[in-house]
Amino acid sequence: MNVLIGVLIPFIGTTLGASMVFLMKNTVNKRLEKLLLGFAAGVMIAASIWSLLIPSIDMAKDKNIPSYLPAAVGFLIGIIFLLILDSVIPHMHLKEDKPEGIKSNLRKSTMLVLAVTLHNIPEGMAVGVVLAGSMVGNEMMTIAGAFVLAIGIAIQNFPEGAIISMPLKSEGMSKRKAFLLGMLSGIVEPIAAIITILLTNAVTSVLPYILSFAAGAMMYVVVEELVPESQNGEHSNIGTIGVAFGFVLMMVLDIALG
Repeated sequence: MNVLIGVLIPFIGTTLGASMVFLMKNTVNKRLEKLLLGFAAGVMIAASIWSLLIPSIDMAKDKNIPSYLPAAVGFLIGIIFLLILDSVIPHMHLKEDKPEGIKSNLRKSTMLVLAVTLHNIPEGMAVGVVLAGSMVGNEMMTIAGAFVLAIGIAIQNFPEGAIISMPLKSEGMSKRKAFLLGMLSGIVEPIAAIITILLTNAVTSVLPYILSFAAGAMMYVVVEELVPESQNGEHSNIGTIGVAFGFVLMMVLDIALG
């Protein structure tokens, strides 16, 4: 039951964020959007370090292999993995008119949702690998730590859900459909988490590599999408403030409760 709850927490965050389409009349304020994007980036950076890379390094020490090796190899593979997905999956970002990935005849609304879905894959993997570590009895990973990570990701998923559903409504889509698409953008997280749990349980010896892999995938999203979007145009300092608050909040949660 604990594993199921942990897997669903991030998805709940996305769903609650998408539900804001029923409460807010207009699009998200530009300054607030920058703050939320920066906040999401800060949470993901801190989660990558404290919840994924540091445990990966500590586990490597116990396995009598160079402590940096799994962290470095897994991190780079995670970056490459997201780079490939980013190049293949057809998607479009909110402030761009030109789609990315392979050419397709998908509608703009579908590609907007796919862009957010792409972001959510590494987040689901991160939660899944920490839950898997606690399930196999790894002393460096606890169910409490997995819940902290899941809650941290859910917090940053809340604004992401709103940021995807609100623009869809402003383009003429009904509130109900905009909500459903925003919610569906987060369904990949529990799916990715469950797949990661199954893979990790089958090959526990590579757990340090999978941890750093998830960290690399998350950092790709931060550097490629979240930070540039939060710094684009005016009021870039608001995005920077968001990064600081998100980073500190996730760091405190992980250290104090994890």
